[in-house]
Amino acid sequence: MSIWFMPITLDDINLRSANTAASHLDIKFTEVGTDCLVATMPIGCKSVQPLGLLHGGISVALAETVASSAANYCVDQQEFYCVGLDINANHIKSVSKGMVTATARPLHLGRKTHVWEIKINDDSDSLVCISRLTVAVISR
Repeated sequence: MSIWFMPITLDDINLRSANTAASHLDIKFTEVGTDCLVATMPIGCKSVQPLGLLHGGISVALAETVASSAANYCVDQQEFYCVGLDINANHIKSVSKGMVTATARPLHLGRKTHVWEIKINDDSDSLVCISRLTVAVISR
C-alpha cells in the first residue's frame, strides 16, 4: 500500500526543489516507491570538507531534504505542512568521489509527527550514513 496522500512525480518534486539548498547541492530526486523516496547527490567542491571527504553536515542536509520532502507528500498540503523537528546521523564510511544515494522510508506516520529513516549509500552500495529525522506536522 502506498504512503502518499497525493500523487507524486519526479518532475513535480524536482521542480519544487528549484532555487533551494537542494538545487545548490545538485540533489536530484530519482525514484518514488510505494514506501520510499530516493535522491542522488554528486560529491564535489560543494559537498566536501578540507580533506576532500563528503562533509557530514552535507550528508545531514541530504537526509533532511529527502525525508522532509517525502513527509510533505504524506499529508494533505491544503491543510498541513511538515518541517524538521530533530535529526541525527551516524557517519559510517567516508567517501570522496562519485555519487551518493539517499533513500527515505517512514518508521512512523502520525497525525502530529513523522519519523523517517534515511540511508545514504555510495556508488558501490556501501552504507555511508544512516540518519533519523522527526518532522512536525503543522496545521496551515
